[in-house]
Amino acid sequence: MINQSIKTLIKQNIDEMIAFRRDLHRHPELPWEEFRTTDKIAAELDKIGIPYRRTEPTGIIADINGGKPGKRILLRADIDALPVQELNQHIDYKSTIDGKMHACGHDTHASMLLTAAKALWAIRDQLKGNVRLVFQPAEEIAQGAKGMIKQGVLEGVDSAFGMHIWSQMPVGKVSCVVGSSFASADLLTVRFKGKGGHGSMPHDTVDAVMVASAFVMNVQSIVSREVSPLDPAVVTIGRMDVGTRFNVIAENAVLEGTVRCFNIAVRDKIEEAIRRYANQVAAMYRATAEVEYIYGTLPVINDNESALLAQKVIVESFGEDALYFEHPTTGGEDFSYYTENIPGAFALVGSGNPQKDTKWPHHHGCFNVDEDGMALGAEFYAQYAWVYLNQN
Repeated sequence: MINQSIKTLIKQNIDEMIAFRRDLHRHPELPWEEFRTTDKIAAELDKIGIPYRRTEPTGIIADINGGKPGKRILLRADIDALPVQELNQHIDYKSTIDGKMHACGHDTHASMLLTAAKALWAIRDQLKGNVRLVFQPAEEIAQGAKGMIKQGVLEGVDSAFGMHIWSQMPVGKVSCVVGSSFASADLLTVRFKGKGGHGSMPHDTVDAVMVASAFVMNVQSIVSREVSPLDPAVVTIGRMDVGTRFNVIAENAVLEGTVRCFNIAVRDKIEEAIRRYANQVAAMYRATAEVEYIYGTLPVINDNESALLAQKVIVESFGEDALYFEHPTTGGEDFSYYTENIPGAFALVGSGNPQKDTKWPHHHGCFNVDEDGMALGAEFYAQYAWVYLNQN
């Protein structure tokens, strides 16, 4: 099933792949600001000879047309970094930009997909169909996939495949589970308005601190009492802005949080409950409430056929021991917008290695990857495309 030429070509390009990744790591760029990154990827595609077009304002869509007719598979890598201060001191490729860092591994994704592209280009005459390469910006703010879709990235695409380097999984392991993979990720803001006053005269006020505190304590019962225990869900209030001075009773409170789940019906139920709780708690204290609920990413749900195909590729490419079944994560991924209307799968490639200090969580200032795992990721991209296009 797998293509041995792909395996050989990936091995030949490992050093270049790592060097490219380290260059991106030194020069991280935030969402919608990935201009240098886009230029570097474009330069590499020019060297290979793969035709491409730039998307606005950043990002690239490239196409490898096979020598035989067939379907079109989309391979996606995200390219943006995070506003995180790098804390790694023992690497010579740490971020050169204060307050910005590739703390989620998107530098590896871009590098692995470029390396896979080299292999697929070399065997393009053997492909029964076409491969679309997507270097996507702005994943971290859940806007990049939507932007690419508006610019036609899904036109003529039959299936989509993506992956994420994963520090919580051992290096050498690869996972692609059937069903839920990543959760939906929504944002919420609740504004309470009371009546301020002197801290010594609470009877003349409506204390926004009391309202906000009551809401935070009670809103957790939505998950524990209104959502089935068989449907995982998270409601987190991560920020409260309330009060101005120690002896002033607050008139306003602003709370921000996130909701995560794997089922759209559950998401709708939680949103309704949050609005109800906010309004009822406010009324109890004679305050008013305003809720802003913003839909972030959809849940990433791997369809059965795509996930099982990925598992076969893992076993045949890397051996039975490489196949890993990672639990679904309540992290968000805007890859979900690619598979909203077409089949596809999203995989995880292990990079955790305590001996190399690469088990830090994603988005941490000490995050790093065991680069030995990148060869698996690059080959997985290419082998999956090969197998998908050449299956009966």
